[in-house]
Amino acid sequence: MGNRVVELFNVDYPIIQAGMIWCSGWELASAVSNAGGLGLIGSGSMTPEILQMQIAKCKKATSKPFGVNVPLLFPAVSEFMKIIVEEEVKIVFTSAGTPAKWTPFLKDHGITVVHVVASVKSAKKCQEAGVDAIVAEGFEAGGHNGKEETTTMVLIPMVREAVSLPLIAAGGIATGRAMLAAMALGADGVQIGSRFAASEESSGHPAFKQKIVEAKDGDTFLTLKKVVPVRMIRNRFFSEVEKLQNRGASAEELSQLLGHGRSRKGMFEGDTEEGELEIGQVSGLIHKIQPAAQIVKEIIGEFEEAKAGLTAITF
Repeated sequence: MGNRVVELFNVDYPIIQAGMIWCSGWELASAVSNAGGLGLIGSGSMTPEILQMQIAKCKKATSKPFGVNVPLLFPAVSEFMKIIVEEEVKIVFTSAGTPAKWTPFLKDHGITVVHVVASVKSAKKCQEAGVDAIVAEGFEAGGHNGKEETTTMVLIPMVREAVSLPLIAAGGIATGRAMLAAMALGADGVQIGSRFAASEESSGHPAFKQKIVEAKDGDTFLTLKKVVPVRMIRNRFFSEVEKLQNRGASAEELSQLLGHGRSRKGMFEGDTEEGELEIGQVSGLIHKIQPAAQIVKEIIGEFEEAKAGLTAITF
């Protein structure tokens, strides 16, 4: 039997590069696609004009399948969807909202639709909405997270039990061994963010990439639960957030603090103290900045080695 993710996206490997804000431009997406995975352009930090330019450049850089990630709660979502249809993008990953509104529209235009969830309840809604596949993301993941705080190891088998769609595991995955573990739990493929954020082709600032490879276990924290839970590296900005939360700040006050372009400042402009540095717990396993193609090659090599090694396990 063939792998369902490989067949759905017509790729060589069931590896999806997450559509991360400030890190996932056309250079990274095309590099991952050219290496045999599925690259995604992350539209969450883009204007409609920039997204259109990014898609056009990605088309020139690769003849392989690639997609666009669209956060559904963003105000420009209608314009994004129009551009995606006009540019004939064939794969769309949606997140941060309900899939029911846009899935029929995208499917009517022949687009493969995947939605990101953090709970079994949301996974069932995706299946009802008619999506083609689901990304189930545990709270180890960087960036915006589900409020359930369910770990990947627990979430994947629960979602697998609840839905029949192709299932992509995300959160805490950066190696071939983690990929094998996710597939043993019931996933058909994996979505990887943090390791690709630290790639050479990532549009993240070099200073941000350096913070990723320097991170150790315990350096990332899930915070801002009153607004939208987000995992980030501790720095001066994080301390400001923590101070506000400890004195019982309202969601409005926290949103005002966030409203100063903190994620752009940290991840794109390289202000590692006053900016927001969104990254996953697995950053503690990322020790170097590499080309995206090398990352894919290493993950697949480690996956095959780990899979072969399982035959030696006895008890």
